[in-house]
Amino acid sequence: MRVAAALLIAVLAPSLCAAQDLTPRAYVLLPVESNAVIVTYAFSDGELLFDPTVPIEDAVGSIHAPVLTYFYAFDFFGRSANISGSVPYLIGNFSGIVLGQDRAVRRQGFADLPIRFSVNLVGGPALAAPAFVKTPPPRTTLGASVKVIAPTGQYNPEFAINIGTNRWSFKPEIGFTRHAGPMTLDMYAGVWFFTTNDNYYTPAGGVPNTRTQEPIGAFEFHVSYDVRPRLWLSADINYWRGGKASVNGVKNNGTLQANSRFGVTGSVPLTRHQAFKVSYSDGVVVRIGGNYKILSMGWQYSWLGAPFKTN
Repeated sequence: MRVAAALLIAVLAPSLCAAQDLTPRAYVLLPVESNAVIVTYAFSDGELLFDPTVPIEDAVGSIHAPVLTYFYAFDFFGRSANISGSVPYLIGNFSGIVLGQDRAVRRQGFADLPIRFSVNLVGGPALAAPAFVKTPPPRTTLGASVKVIAPTGQYNPEFAINIGTNRWSFKPEIGFTRHAGPMTLDMYAGVWFFTTNDNYYTPAGGVPNTRTQEPIGAFEFHVSYDVRPRLWLSADINYWRGGKASVNGVKNNGTLQANSRFGVTGSVPLTRHQAFKVSYSDGVVVRIGGNYKILSMGWQYSWLGAPFKTN
């Protein structure tokens, strides 16, 4: 039973990882001192797919995830840049047949904290609002970003399934954006790197295990259409590959991820400062991990000026 549970978390943790990102317009240009507070609710529901050697069948899971995010744009050595941070809270219910017996588990608590820094390298000079409005937007931009996920989430090494991962994750990425009239093409390429979890699934009184994971290459493609200013629709697809996991130096080739998701996103302005965004995605190819249908809805309030001082 303990072996089966240990194998379970080896594929569950990556399935909740941000390798599944589908984020159109992640490198959009904004005036210096642009602020936004975003409140998002995401619901994920679907099956869990395992290496055929793992004695787990009919596994399913559902996850409720409210997230609070703050975003700020600034001048970074003359280039347009921004930083954002999120506080996610997860409520997850998982069930399946393990070694012929029905098993279910519920986890609830704060998840690992993601922070992202992004800078536009080509076509994105830092501009204050008056100059930004008067300057024609560039047709092509090239940006770079680093996303860091800190191990702040709820974690208990005695549990096989946890909300937190008890490790740091890093994702350097480059992003290319091309505008053609009302159409916008986004292409991103990045790699996730993970530190070691040196206290991985250790039942009471047991010896701590060490879990490592190989890097994961992650790619995103988005095509969006501006219906009118601030009202847009996007078709999104991604692909990620890699992430074989090892426990105490023993690699499990069955944990290789080679998955893809497709989705749609829409953003609707509500007022001058507010907007509503909704997205839906589903698995196209899921070799291992969570084959979730994900519905996300978010409310955004934005303003110009110093952080937390609205106009």
